[in-house]
Amino acid sequence: MKTTIPSFPGIPAVAVSGRMNTFTPTETHRSEAGSFMMLMLVVIAAGLGVVALILRLFSPQIRKYAAGGVCRSTARLDGKVALITGANSGIGKETALDLASRGARVIMACRDVEKGEEAATEIRARVGGAKVEVRELDLADTCSIRAFAQRFLQEVDHLHILVNNAGIMMCPYMKTVDGFEMHIGVNHLGHFLLTYLLIGLLKRSAPSRIVVVSSLAHNFGWIRFHDLHSQGSYNSGLAYCQSKLANVLFTRELARRLHGSNVTVNSVHPGTVRSELMRHSTAMSLLFAVFSMFLKTPKEGAQTSVYCAIAEELQSISGKHFSDCAPAFVAPQGRNEETARKLWDSMLAQPTLFFLPVFFYHANVTCKYEFL
Repeated sequence: MKTTIPSFPGIPAVAVSGRMNTFTPTETHRSEAGSFMMLMLVVIAAGLGVVALILRLFSPQIRKYAAGGVCRSTARLDGKVALITGANSGIGKETALDLASRGARVIMACRDVEKGEEAATEIRARVGGAKVEVRELDLADTCSIRAFAQRFLQEVDHLHILVNNAGIMMCPYMKTVDGFEMHIGVNHLGHFLLTYLLIGLLKRSAPSRIVVVSSLAHNFGWIRFHDLHSQGSYNSGLAYCQSKLANVLFTRELARRLHGSNVTVNSVHPGTVRSELMRHSTAMSLLFAVFSMFLKTPKEGAQTSVYCAIAEELQSISGKHFSDCAPAFVAPQGRNEETARKLWDSMLAQPTLFFLPVFFYHANVTCKYEFL
């Protein structure tokens, strides 16, 4: 290629022939690049080693911080009856174990009765004379909920503590037996109906308490009244957050309706707990495995539920949210009274949820639903 350099005053034009130079990596260059990559890998490995060493050195302090608050109440529950949903594993089982160790008669409401019996056997082995029993309850089926409530009211005279603990998290899009989206159906609607059916017994057993297990995730939730069951679009994380916000709003509205009844209701955030709740999300399961040191054990996660169920200082506290056995922040959307009432009314408007007669009958007993 020939290039002509233009002439300037006093300088003749010059024609230059040549070609553009191109860079060709040599073995020296390749060796230098390889050395640099090895150096970077060594630096990264050293950094990870330092982090691992620090975590090991400070693991007792990290674990103590991660464990969170502890329920220090020594209250006994002799003669009291407690009902806990989802009590066959995780924080539900630990809650059942704690209440049973205090002398309560604990009824473990489980979808999987076989696993429930295994958990009950373990509790009996750990607590001498523990009064625990397992009953079948599928919160994804309103017929199961009604059958459970009918039998419960027929056979149990008192109910002092109701812990709405069972839940699911980030599952693929599924529907309950009655056609509700699974997160809102199990985490909120199922417990709404169960509480509604048992509220009369709770009132007659007063003073009594209701504990609703929610989550910090309620901060990221919004109630999508236009598409409550995610039929238009679905995101498992957002569906979970919506159901946890519904728990907080349910607590707030129920507390308002129970004012003066000597029945209190509070919601709790158990913390980030190592449990089976993450079984539907592979990514979250791996993340939890990596950062397991920073997670609570089920026993640690159950502390706030136990605290709200038994602490003497909470005897008259209702409609609040707790975490680590202390009052916790509630997102603005969780404090909206209008939204709470609207959500309550929308639950009563669900045709497959509340085609309830005012009375139902069973042997020698007539039970009336108390509409709130």
